[in-house]
Amino acid sequence: MKLHTRIAAAGACLLVSLSPVHADAEKKVRLLRTPSGVRFGLLGDKGKSPAPTLFVFAGGIEDSLKSADYNRIGRLLAKQGYLCVSLDLPCHGHDVNAKEPAGLDGWRQRIDQGEDMVAKFTGRATAVLDHLIKEGYTHPHRVAVCGTSRGGFLALHFSVADPRVRCVAAFAPVTDLLVLREFAKADKPKRARTLALIRHADKLAGRAVWLCIGNHDERVGTDEAIALTRKVVKAAVAQKKPALVELHVMPTVGHRIHGTAHGEAAAWVAARLKESK
Repeated sequence: MKLHTRIAAAGACLLVSLSPVHADAEKKVRLLRTPSGVRFGLLGDKGKSPAPTLFVFAGGIEDSLKSADYNRIGRLLAKQGYLCVSLDLPCHGHDVNAKEPAGLDGWRQRIDQGEDMVAKFTGRATAVLDHLIKEGYTHPHRVAVCGTSRGGFLALHFSVADPRVRCVAAFAPVTDLLVLREFAKADKPKRARTLALIRHADKLAGRAVWLCIGNHDERVGTDEAIALTRKVVKAAVAQKKPALVELHVMPTVGHRIHGTAHGEAAAWVAARLKESK
């Protein structure tokens, strides 16, 4: 059981962008709701039998599902019959409240005000997964999640919260909110600190985790991402579980991922969920 760390030669890089170019926009995203009213997006059609399903977290629903920066992995897996699903992240898309800032500034405000923002989001994602399984869209043992930057943070938290998530791929993820400049002046830093993923490593032990990050990503913290994976491996060993963690540290510039990341992650997800049939 070991942590797989990969240092590779520099190649084409993809910018983690908050204003992505929409690729394959002709692939229509259907906007649906669960019986309890949780809004979500679906890319792909319901098949004759339940399908493997990838949750994709990046920003608003349509950006997350349509953007090549965020969902190239889903486009690749769709060729193998995967459905792609997304929800609006907190303070993105339709989840922006009146008189609050959008994006990460909104996260800081909600957390400072005592809102359990992460638990609310993962609860909504679980409600969507419940609905998709009940309605025959999704195979209950073939569920994966991926996320980019702040979406990677929530993807990892969703994996912590719902054991039906068999594997998680995180692209240049936030792992500790206090690294972000938006949280530099947090009124209640202890509240944000409790959400650091390293504090939840025991719950990720034995789970399949694939993570890539640039070797000098000051936006979200390369050192923090590495520390998280090491802690998860140690927790898995202590719990006598397989240490199914892959860490790819790449020579990219700033807050970027390497050009082949989505293809590598897609192959990894397909292999993990094939084992779960």
